[in-house]
Amino acid sequence: MKIKKILVSQPKPKTNKSPYYDIADKYNVKIDFHPFIKVEPIYAKEFRRQRINILAHTAIIFNARHGIDHFFRLCEEMRITVPETMKYFCVSETVALYLQKYIQYRKRKIFFTQTGKFADLPALLNKHTDEKYLYVTSNVRNEETMSILESSKITFDQAIMYKTVSNKIPAEELRDYDMMIFFSPVGIKSLFENDPNFVQGETQIGCLGTNTAFAIREAGLRLDLEAPTPEFPSMAMALEDHLKKDRKSNGKK
Repeated sequence: MKIKKILVSQPKPKTNKSPYYDIADKYNVKIDFHPFIKVEPIYAKEFRRQRINILAHTAIIFNARHGIDHFFRLCEEMRITVPETMKYFCVSETVALYLQKYIQYRKRKIFFTQTGKFADLPALLNKHTDEKYLYVTSNVRNEETMSILESSKITFDQAIMYKTVSNKIPAEELRDYDMMIFFSPVGIKSLFENDPNFVQGETQIGCLGTNTAFAIREAGLRLDLEAPTPEFPSMAMALEDHLKKDRKSNGKK
């Protein structure tokens, strides 16, 4: 089957420099962007049920910019003044730089991995084992990241500060795509919430990340494209190679 229409379950790129646009032009495919999930806030009343004292911690771990937004939103809502001595450990420089939206950026208090990979974060955390860490997350437990933290030398608490929920997409629209690409296990859950009678058939499915791949197979679906790999570290690179092979198999180089 020739792939002509692809659904990427991410927000539409903010610029025209996205590699997905180059892929669409090069292989004459239509690529639509529609997130299968959306983020909603957890408010102070619900957060207090977790019985977490934010100020009892000396360092915050951020895995995403969403976490930063909701951490400072909750602090404001609960009238908590975050001390200037607080340290911040981020999964990447991009996430770390986002802190400038809320605090004066001081490198001596902000740490981040050079690779942007969560698996490399413990190397930083283990250099500061005296800190009392608070890990800001959504309501969806990521077993891989939690396992990484639990196997480190630090002591931490998990603070759920926002919710990841399904985004509405009409079932008839979903069935119109030759391929769908997912980036989170919650996206697979959303697929069946939007289309409980979904049957894969010839529809191809791709994903980024081992957790998402596991969720796809657990749902009884066929996984046609998985990234990252040593050869293709990004989904865009993997997708381009996949389309190249698709065109060759359909008699067009």
